[in-house]
Amino acid sequence: MNRSGWWVVVPVKDLQRSKQRLAGVLSAKERQELSFAMLQDVLSALAASAGLAGILVVTRDPVARRLAARYGARVLVEGENRGHTGASSLGARALAHQGVAGMVQVPADIPLVTPEDIGALLHAHGEAPAVTLAPSGDERGTNAVACSPPDALPLRFGDDSFCRHLRRARAYGIEPQIVQRPGLALDVDTPDDLAAFLATPSATCAYAYLAESGIARRISHVMPAQSAPP
Repeated sequence: MNRSGWWVVVPVKDLQRSKQRLAGVLSAKERQELSFAMLQDVLSALAASAGLAGILVVTRDPVARRLAARYGARVLVEGENRGHTGASSLGARALAHQGVAGMVQVPADIPLVTPEDIGALLHAHGEAPAVTLAPSGDERGTNAVACSPPDALPLRFGDDSFCRHLRRARAYGIEPQIVQRPGLALDVDTPDDLAAFLATPSATCAYAYLAESGIARRISHVMPAQSAPP
């Protein structure tokens, strides 16, 4: 294990129970398959990111574990579903215990993320102890966090987590760096997020799944007109 470099933590909840806020437009099977496609996009971008020493997927889902192995990621198996905050914190503690220099945490539902986005996070990061934050598009959520050491900042996600992380970092005497990138800004949680994602075609597994399955066309009547692909 390379302890001198950066590791990325990706928390993944059980795919069969993922994306409940999309239940009004997608069936349980469709939500599971979309979550799988988005995880593919995230892991593909991370595997191509030159600045990372390794990937740690925190999950108990067997499908996610097999996919992680395909991308050369290590898996930290949860005994129970801890939620996004709990799984992220578990990964951070594990990396800190192993003496890893720094951690990047990203969610499994930002399909537009690129290696350049990860590079921008690392480039903006200062000398340890340091924290770098990437907010969601509405600047309420936190869609990526870089910490050195990995446990430099206690993480807590959810509504308004970006402001909470800012305040908490400053309470620890750390002035966080802020990175705003389109590929980090969009996490697909709600029908509005789905509409925003579909508004611009992308070379992602998630977009291909929604378009080729007919889901994008089927749900276009409950979304803004510009979200439907041709």
